[in-house]
Amino acid sequence: MLQECDHIRQIEEETPRRWFSDEYFDLIVWQNDADEISAFQLCYDLTRRPRAIHWRREAGFAHYRVDDGENRPGKIKSTPILMKDGVFDAPDVAERFRKESGGIEPGIAQFVYETLLTYPQAL
Repeated sequence: MLQECDHIRQIEEETPRRWFSDEYFDLIVWQNDADEISAFQLCYDLTRRPRAIHWRREAGFAHYRVDDGENRPGKIKSTPILMKDGVFDAPDVAERFRKESGGIEPGIAQFVYETLLTYPQAL
């Protein structure tokens, strides 16, 4: 079940963020001074095939896979990066998120869940 992480480093001049985590999900939420969510990033399937869905109020959705930097024979591991990815199964990820989000504020959980369900399947 998702739980909030303490002591999250805030970046000066960026909207404050909060981080929630469990074995399957990492959720980062950017909230303004009025506690309105301006963006979130939901990383999922962290141990098997990590991917991330990013949503911003002004830009909408982007879906990524995580390139862990491991597949470089004969070279040291590089820094993991996000790479554009194709299919995002919004209904399945949203439902699993709904089940795992009982440990976080209901307003945040509901917002993320409902926003995931608006993902356009044509992306």
